[in-house]
Amino acid sequence: MRQLQRRTFLTAATASLAAAPLAGRAYAARPAAAKGSRGYEVVARLWGAMPTGVTVSHRGRTFVCFPRWGEEVPFTVAELRDGKPVAYPDAEVNREDASGLAGHLQSVQSVVIDPADRLWLLDTGRPVFAPSSYGGPKLVAVDLRTNRIVQRILFPPEVVPSTSTLNDVRFDLRRGAAGTAYLTDTDSPYGIIVVDLATGRSRRRLAQDASVRPDDKFVPIVEGEPLMVRLPDTPPSYIASGSDGIAIGADGKRLYYCPLASRRLYSVSAAALADPDASDADVAATVEDLGYKPVADGLESDNRGRLYGGDQEHNALWRRDPDGTYVTLAQGPDLVWLDTLSVAADRHLYATANQLSRQPTFHDGHDLRHKPYLLIRVPIDAGPVRLR
Repeated sequence: MRQLQRRTFLTAATASLAAAPLAGRAYAARPAAAKGSRGYEVVARLWGAMPTGVTVSHRGRTFVCFPRWGEEVPFTVAELRDGKPVAYPDAEVNREDASGLAGHLQSVQSVVIDPADRLWLLDTGRPVFAPSSYGGPKLVAVDLRTNRIVQRILFPPEVVPSTSTLNDVRFDLRRGAAGTAYLTDTDSPYGIIVVDLATGRSRRRLAQDASVRPDDKFVPIVEGEPLMVRLPDTPPSYIASGSDGIAIGADGKRLYYCPLASRRLYSVSAAALADPDASDADVAATVEDLGYKPVADGLESDNRGRLYGGDQEHNALWRRDPDGTYVTLAQGPDLVWLDTLSVAADRHLYATANQLSRQPTFHDGHDLRHKPYLLIRVPIDAGPVRLR
């Protein structure tokens, strides 16, 4: 009976979504395949905890993070050495410690190399999604020359409430005395957090704006089934993840972002976001709806003005050209839930395939993930955006 009910729901949901107009394209529209595409290369197979973020330094060092979402996570940030994850910058700072929130990494969701080749660690401060406390949610900078933490930016609860989930971050080192960071918040009140790296001051922008909120009753079709929150003895519920993927334009003028539970892509003026004197209405007035995109988690950009994302409904990786054309770069049965993306100096796009959609949360408590998780890369003939 359950299988029949699931198939009936799938048919109804697919028909409903396919009929909905999305910038002149049906929901199932798939990016065109790239001519001569070489597909993807597996860089590492990860047999331990589930990864989310990946980033590669200007000198080729690779870093990965493992948020503490319930399984055993001995360290939440690692450097890959000979293909194996090693706690970074050391085991002690990776030790979960409720009595020393600011001094320890609690649950790192994203790792990003900035234009100055510093490693930034974005800590949600929410192991197993428990409410955070001051000192937990933070942005941490590591000097790769010394492998030491050189800056900690703690987010006050009036900017990052206890139920916020900071997701990803991008940098423009030209704005402000030491640069500006932009972060997405996936949970209510949703929005984009703007950080002055010189002072550490932060503020929330676009809170509850339609562009950062999840679409109502959103149901993606992943691996042939509707993806919903399905817990034992609990009615299914819709995914309510808002602003997630984030990328900055090659010229730094626009910030691109998307809710996870959506097939829409948006952009906003970076100057308006960073202007402390701009009102919320002023910032919202600069938002542009760029129309359809595949269901994506992370976003990334290159120095040729192109955007990248995963297509969770087709196990694929896409590129969006400046004219709005989508092209499929890689596709395969192993590319289950492409999460974070990172363009590196070696002119490759890196991504984690972490099978997030197979977690017990979506399958009545049953874990359908099969290790290893994958770190892949695709040649793109472009480099990272470096605004400095």
